[in-house]
Amino acid sequence: MLHPLLSRTRLSLLASTAALLLGGCEMLEFSPNDYRSPKDQTDLTRKNLERLMASPVPAGDTLRFVFTGDSQRFYDAAEGLVESVNQQRGINFVIVAGDISDFGMGREMRWVDDKLRKLNVPYLTVIGNHDQVGNGREAYQHIFGALNYSFVYGGTKFIMTDTNGREYNFNGKVPDIPWVQQQLADASTPRQIVVSHVPPQDEDFDPALREPYIVTLREAPRLVFELNGHRHSFSIGQPFGDDVTYINSSAFDTRQYVILTVWGDKQFRLQKVTF
Repeated sequence: MLHPLLSRTRLSLLASTAALLLGGCEMLEFSPNDYRSPKDQTDLTRKNLERLMASPVPAGDTLRFVFTGDSQRFYDAAEGLVESVNQQRGINFVIVAGDISDFGMGREMRWVDDKLRKLNVPYLTVIGNHDQVGNGREAYQHIFGALNYSFVYGGTKFIMTDTNGREYNFNGKVPDIPWVQQQLADASTPRQIVVSHVPPQDEDFDPALREPYIVTLREAPRLVFELNGHRHSFSIGQPFGDDVTYINSSAFDTRQYVILTVWGDKQFRLQKVTF
């Protein structure tokens, strides 16, 4: 039997250790909604654009980029996509058409970035409906950047816009039609491409804005095509019979992406790649 003094000392040590452990648990408490990120995983849109602009393409040259979408939880497929894209020649950049995450968590977006930052070229994104679950909208803005933005590269203006109307309870403001019209009214570039997540023919697109959006694109004389994700399968066509081509991306888990080559005024070629 232990001496009473030793027993009291032992109990005191046990109590102190338990308190320390419990206090440590409080210090390490983690919220899945916490989107704070390391500095190198914030403001990624700006950083990728800076990287892209560091390798300019003259306006008259051919532009070649990869188009894909809906990375979500398909991390193994993301690794395969990166490996495949890095084997392609002459690719300027990659576009991911939204749903970077599945549950709108910042850590999901960072996990996807961990994969995509291994690309030999920059990648750019638009926000998807899954990226807006919970506080995902704030997470996306913190990690990537603006919900609506545009850039000019290779004589082509890319207009990246949020079309996830259902996530705003169809409030009549998303997509931001006046902003899209303003971007398309810019006559400084010979070509324009609109990129979003939800296509206008989808039920998640704000029905009150469907016709104005379609008409806006129809009346844009420099528009080459409109790119979407959301539906997880590739398609190309002119669903509204107005000579405006809509291209929908495959999701990462289909292990397929497309390479789009653009030249001239509105000439383009599409190549499907399976990996």
